[in-house]
Amino acid sequence: MNQPLHPFKSVSYGGHAPGVKLLVTAAVHGNEVCGTHALRRLIDEIDRGEVVVTRGQLTLVPVTNPLAFHKGTRNGDRNLNRALGPASVAREFEDHVANWLCPLMAAHEVLLDLHSFNAQGKPFAMLGPRNNRGGVEPYRHASDEEAWVQVLGVGRVVDGWLSTYVRGVARRREEAGERAAGMDLNPNYGVGTTEYMRSLGGRALTLECGQHQDPHAPEVAYQAVRRTLAHFGLTDDEPPTRVGDIETLTLHEVVDKRHPEDRFAREWQSFDALKGGDLIGVRQDGEEVRAPAAGRIMFPNAAAAARQEWFYLAQPSARLAGG
Repeated sequence: MNQPLHPFKSVSYGGHAPGVKLLVTAAVHGNEVCGTHALRRLIDEIDRGEVVVTRGQLTLVPVTNPLAFHKGTRNGDRNLNRALGPASVAREFEDHVANWLCPLMAAHEVLLDLHSFNAQGKPFAMLGPRNNRGGVEPYRHASDEEAWVQVLGVGRVVDGWLSTYVRGVARRREEAGERAAGMDLNPNYGVGTTEYMRSLGGRALTLECGQHQDPHAPEVAYQAVRRTLAHFGLTDDEPPTRVGDIETLTLHEVVDKRHPEDRFAREWQSFDALKGGDLIGVRQDGEEVRAPAAGRIMFPNAAAAARQEWFYLAQPSARLAGG
């Protein structure tokens, strides 16, 4: 590829007292700009003295993927939020991003990654795994993330991303055969910013602030950052209150497209309710794809390519009950 045309930029503030090192990123996908607006607003307020970082370190990255942001598209050369990690040889623009971003994450303890989504819907957060010593995503800071996500300002939380993704890749590899190759067969393909941060021993949340063009999404992002600053004590603001009646869901299955002509039975939106046996879609060969049980459909993608995620299934969870 050509040399990168767009520089990387972060803005960092240090308090006078020790504290948490917090990193907030936006525009990991270039067409998801609500977080960019929120962080630029916050930078202006800090520079004017209206918001004061009194403890720890705050680093803000309003545009994480400047090529994709410049193009106004989800990706520059590829999806930065898949198989994220340092690249020994930088072949695509996102490799350059990763080689800059991964050390930046390693220098911090907490990451909040701001996103938006294509379909209509209300904001939600993606939570990491429960504490475990397994091989997929071992973790020991679940209670910290659970306390944090409950004051983020949103009423819906989803977990189970990476474990579900890994199971989907295993099934994809089995169907593709031993000689098949491609990034979509990489067990680490589901690793994005938050998963990489957790692998370093940090705490991390993804906040999906609303639909890409929702005029309220930048405010959702801004308030979440302000709440995060107060929660971790970087500012002297009052600790944020917990959101009541948080709906918690766990992803449990990902279903791939097998053929470009696989089609949905209707125009699904994320979080649409399903009953057991509901017709979700029809394969190119006429096979019906039905819901195995009651739950919700997540991330339906009618434009998915063959051997890519078509939709996810989620079930209610009591993980935050009584939290």
